[in-house]
Amino acid sequence: MVTITLPDGSTKEYDNSVTPGQVAADIGPGLAKAAMAAEVDGQVVGLDHVIQDGHNADLKLFTKKDAEALGVMRHSAAHVMARAIMKIFPGVQLAFGPTIDGGFYYDFDLDHKLSEEDFDAIEAEMKKIIKANEPFERIETDRDEALNIVNELGQEYKVEHISEGLVEHDQLSFYRQGEFIDLCRGPHIPSAGAIGAYKLLSVAGAYWKGSSDNKQLQRVYATAFFDKQDLEDHLTRIEEAKRRDHRTLGKQLDLFTINPMVGAGLVLWQPKGAIIRSTLENFVRDELQRRGYQPVYTPNIGKIDLYETSGHYPYYKESMFAPIQMSDGEEYLLKPMNCPHHVMIYKSKPRSYRELPLRLAEFGTVYRYEQSGELNGMTRVRGFTQDDAHIFCMADQVAGEFMGCIEMTQFVLKSLGLDNYRVRLGFRDPNSDKYVGSRELWDHAQRALTEVCQTLGIQAEAEEGEAAFYGPKADFVLTDCLGREWQLGTVQLDYNLPSEDRFSLEYVGSDNLGHVPVMIHRAPLGSMERFIGMLIEHFAGAFPLWLAPEQARVVVVSQKFEEYGRQVEAQLREAGMRVSGDYRAEKIGAKIRDAQLELIPYMLIVGGREMENGEVSIRDRIDGDLGAMPVAGALAKFQDEINNRVVRKTFSGSAGFVSRGAQNEY
Repeated sequence: MVTITLPDGSTKEYDNSVTPGQVAADIGPGLAKAAMAAEVDGQVVGLDHVIQDGHNADLKLFTKKDAEALGVMRHSAAHVMARAIMKIFPGVQLAFGPTIDGGFYYDFDLDHKLSEEDFDAIEAEMKKIIKANEPFERIETDRDEALNIVNELGQEYKVEHISEGLVEHDQLSFYRQGEFIDLCRGPHIPSAGAIGAYKLLSVAGAYWKGSSDNKQLQRVYATAFFDKQDLEDHLTRIEEAKRRDHRTLGKQLDLFTINPMVGAGLVLWQPKGAIIRSTLENFVRDELQRRGYQPVYTPNIGKIDLYETSGHYPYYKESMFAPIQMSDGEEYLLKPMNCPHHVMIYKSKPRSYRELPLRLAEFGTVYRYEQSGELNGMTRVRGFTQDDAHIFCMADQVAGEFMGCIEMTQFVLKSLGLDNYRVRLGFRDPNSDKYVGSRELWDHAQRALTEVCQTLGIQAEAEEGEAAFYGPKADFVLTDCLGREWQLGTVQLDYNLPSEDRFSLEYVGSDNLGHVPVMIHRAPLGSMERFIGMLIEHFAGAFPLWLAPEQARVVVVSQKFEEYGRQVEAQLREAGMRVSGDYRAEKIGAKIRDAQLELIPYMLIVGGREMENGEVSIRDRIDGDLGAMPVAGALAKFQDEINNRVVRKTFSGSAGFVSRGAQNEY
């Protein structure tokens, strides 16, 4: 007997094992035709998944309207793409072909060097396969038979993966479609005909299993949708994302550079980019001071013993730079995180409960040895600066301090017009042993985070396995104007680093006894490099006035008005504005066009009438010509916009992109 519970609470009973496809058919022929995949007890499966006799299951059926069905279809499209490539090019070795945010990819080893010139032929072959509408057939085998299958197919990477990567799996599965057979756990849609629209996007290099010690393969990126219009909308967003790419805009606007002579993943901030960064840093520093934080500075290296004690080195040494060997035998590391240094500042003298909470803040630069294939402009780097702070407090202060951290992050994001975000709670994976500290402490910490979010009215999602190794956390996941998600600010609760097993931190309580403080890690922006890279793309380089590296430009109609133009420029600069003047012997139209291309928020046009009346004609980057007004009036308008950190939104976006995770934690 099998009892199936549907989302509306209704149930269906079957005498024997049953598949989701059979349940769909039992409900009605329309649903049987529309169903693409299913969810059984929280796991996405194919319609051919067998719910065994004697098992009661919760079942959801997914149609083309559901995001889960889109993911399953894209995985099936990856198989279709691999099959098409194997039909065109002989001797193809298959690696992996997973779905990713916005599409899928497949890695291949073949003699022919794939390029975009091959895409038309591959897409044409995919069209034939889709039109044939052959089913995806699941085949389950034991390990020995699976090895026989991949050996007979001559698929060397699959042989290695079964032999070395799947050693704990006694049962394995394949999917067959026509002559194409691939080792795959699935799930897949019933047949290829449901793949509505698809597009190959790019080719890149990728190492087998992500290790530079292995052979480099060819990775083909692609996407697929049920509906052609959805594909067209997606491709439009991709083009808009390319236009906003911070690497391109960073070069065009002279914000930053990365030079191979300096090193991959190491950012050189140009003056204009440095202005944006320093403006943000000063804004955050002022807010920190108002909230009772104390500034500290720590060195860029530390003895390896420090990070061994904290637990960071054993857990994350693969992503740290190699130790620096000293002549006296001591070993140092480029600082991979700031928290152990702040711990030692706390520990530098006896502490009393009267000092707590102690809030230590630093814009601290840290270094991580990211793989070269993971580096991406400013959003994935090897050296970056965090707006880092650590709070040491008593247990009964945790809720208030954590609440203050979340409120500050909300305030910072609001000041930048970034109000489309969600809070994700990262909890411990109950089946993993990578975490330090007792389960009781973890349960206590996770409850505390949940209660704080409830108090603030935040609908936070909890995800197991997303915690730091020392404690749970709350991450701010921002959605930008193109619908892409960026994991940025983070607040982390830590009962472990202060414990006897780590740094043995202590304060003397009101009872004159020693107590262990609780530690909170927080970084509203996370990595300054990553955050500003995101801002460049979000604003398409057109920063709000308070953040713009050049806020206004005085443009003279002709050189005979230069003297008055320089007086206006000096007046604005004296008031604290970042302003320049264009006094070239160029036509006024060319000067305006240059300022527009440089995305200057305001142009102050100066000619004979303006000079005679002591005015300027204002040209707004967003609204165009605003007419003439006295210089003092223009300055008051600008200062009001700056002081209130006004963000004037001129863009609209839609969902569909998700970016990589943040570099703001260990």
